[in-house]
Amino acid sequence: MGTNDQKSKKEEEHPMISKPSRLILLQKGYHLLSSLVFITGFSIGLVLCLQLKALNVSTTKTQQQPLWSTLLFNHTTPVETEQELQLQVLQHNMTDQELFTRVSSLSSSTSSLSWFGWRHNNDEKMVVKVAFMFLTGGRLPLASLWDKFFEGHEEFYSIYVHTNPSFQDYYPETSVFYSRRIPSQAVYWGTSSMVDAERRLLANALLDESNQRFVLLSDSCIPLFNFTTIYDYLTGTNLSFIGSFDDPRKSGRGRYNPKMYPHINLTHWRKGSQWFETTRELALHIISDTVYYKVFDQHCKPPCYMDEHYIPTLVHMLHGEMSSNRTLTWVDWSKAGPHPGRFIWPDITDEFLNRIRFTEECAYYGRDGENITTSKCFLFARKFTKETLEPLLRISPLVLGFGP
Repeated sequence: MGTNDQKSKKEEEHPMISKPSRLILLQKGYHLLSSLVFITGFSIGLVLCLQLKALNVSTTKTQQQPLWSTLLFNHTTPVETEQELQLQVLQHNMTDQELFTRVSSLSSSTSSLSWFGWRHNNDEKMVVKVAFMFLTGGRLPLASLWDKFFEGHEEFYSIYVHTNPSFQDYYPETSVFYSRRIPSQAVYWGTSSMVDAERRLLANALLDESNQRFVLLSDSCIPLFNFTTIYDYLTGTNLSFIGSFDDPRKSGRGRYNPKMYPHINLTHWRKGSQWFETTRELALHIISDTVYYKVFDQHCKPPCYMDEHYIPTLVHMLHGEMSSNRTLTWVDWSKAGPHPGRFIWPDITDEFLNRIRFTEECAYYGRDGENITTSKCFLFARKFTKETLEPLLRISPLVLGFGP
């Protein structure tokens, strides 16, 4: 075969593409590539835009979204997630009215429990938390004792601190009180601001629906037993512990203001300890009340002290069946005066603490309906000064059952 024939055959097997055709193909390829780049860039931009929008919505509406939605889409560990959510709750900027209104809406829910806040322990049993609410005007002088009390029980409690907004507190990150301060306002003894602070603590604690029991404590309170004993005592009953009694003396019925009628009669009037422990259901009733709070705010002025009468009277009138009608916080009223006795370093002995721990007998109603008589009638005590911290830490392992 000749050279020309071979060349012709190669051209037939591999026909040459003309320059115009190649140009058209190149242009089509360029347009196709440009379209792919555009579509890819648009898709990436759309995804980023939606995520930024979602982030903005979650940031501006943190208080309006249920906590469980954040938990479902957060890929951190459960402990880290719960800590972050608790800090979000504590750092809100709601006014008291906004806070109370939001919490009051929880009482209309079909269930008082939400998926968030309920966790399973290693035995796959449901566990709940006890909210410890500290009302103080400044620092907590016995914080180190409470640190030992809570140690090792992180899954079973929440802590809330209400203090003077001008007070600059500092707790190390290892302390249970680190970053546990709620938005607070000034409190003045003998005024309605004391009850406002109590309601503020309750409302903030109610935002976490895993909190099912609520204890109000002062800066001079101490625990009389270890955490497990107190936790079992509180969660083992359906009743609250709110002291409420009819005091015929001048310091009782003598404080009743006839202007409270017809909302409150003299026969309704009750007195009790400021330091209470309540169930979630009763706490919601207290926060939801607007009628009787206004009556007390207007007509209970010194020598009427709202913190000694408002909750005891409210519970007696509307929810008496929900309370065991006694307080769990021991105080010494043996000395005359408007304030209970204070305890200093020499007072702290084994005998003294055991007298408080087992001072009398009282009724305890368990969840199963069993009514038993117990010698554990008080779980907390006050007023203990700062100088009692060292002896309390020293004897707490043997007497109180926790530490060192």
